[in-house]
Amino acid sequence: MEIDPRRLRVLREVARRGGVLRAAQALHLTSSAVSQQLAQLEREVGLPLIDRSQRSVSLTPAGRVLAGYAERVEEELTEAKRELTRFTERLAGPVRIAAFPTAISHLLVPAMRGLARRHPKIAPAIREIYGPPALQELRLGSVDLLITEQDMGLPVLAQPSLTSRLLYVDAYRIVVPPSWSDPPSTVEELLQRPWVAADPGQACGQALDRLAGLHGIEPQKPHVIGEWGPALALVAAGHGVAIVPELALLDVPEGEVRVSDIRGIGARRLDVVTRASRRRSGEPDPVQAVVIEAIEEVTKELAATLRSRISDPADEEAADRA
Repeated sequence: MEIDPRRLRVLREVARRGGVLRAAQALHLTSSAVSQQLAQLEREVGLPLIDRSQRSVSLTPAGRVLAGYAERVEEELTEAKRELTRFTERLAGPVRIAAFPTAISHLLVPAMRGLARRHPKIAPAIREIYGPPALQELRLGSVDLLITEQDMGLPVLAQPSLTSRLLYVDAYRIVVPPSWSDPPSTVEELLQRPWVAADPGQACGQALDRLAGLHGIEPQKPHVIGEWGPALALVAAGHGVAIVPELALLDVPEGEVRVSDIRGIGARRLDVVTRASRRRSGEPDPVQAVVIEAIEEVTKELAATLRSRISDPADEEAADRA
């Protein structure tokens, strides 16, 4: 019995993704090509691996057993590739990174410039994906590391299969339309105004809901916007107020919005998350380690820039209290 490990990878993705279509998308193949690979694998082992009697594709008992071995084979091959990096003069290989827009613009782009100079054979690939879908892709192995955000007022949930390290604490600011000659001076007054709100799954959306709950006020949310560019444009045009992280203010022209003096709003935490190391040595993947190091270096430089351009000591005290 000869089994092609490339077909084992196809079976593994079908098992992990729960269907042929999703496996095809993950493998960048057509559904027909995946089905053909599965059929050939069944001929190689002489057993049915896919139950085709139902509308949705599922694995037979034999298919589930072989998929378990396929997972182990993939882990061993990945480990072998990592170990071989010890015999090369330079680190090399792809690193797939997932992040949200502000992290891509202000952290990943400058980090990739420095990484290209020091490790030109490392090939970063960046995807704009965040939240639960990004965590799922990390667990499935479609991305190698991701940058997450979360309101610091919420507890950090344990992720047994993942490793997380704090990257940056990004203070919140409240922005109001520049046309308001007498803007509100308290959170209670602001909560009475219309809001350009972030999605509840985003850190700033979580922050607004937290503030509203603390003050017992249900804010008006005529606008719910996921990207900072459109959200700030709505604020600039006078359509409401918004909570934004300081990173989002780096690209805003001076005078386009008015930054409120209200303090004590809190901050969001940015984390770098990877899968827990399965290396026999227990050490992290060396390629991923230098990528994370490059991101951390840029973050430290950016923190200094923000302190000089946006933050003041009162802001830092507010973030510490949050």
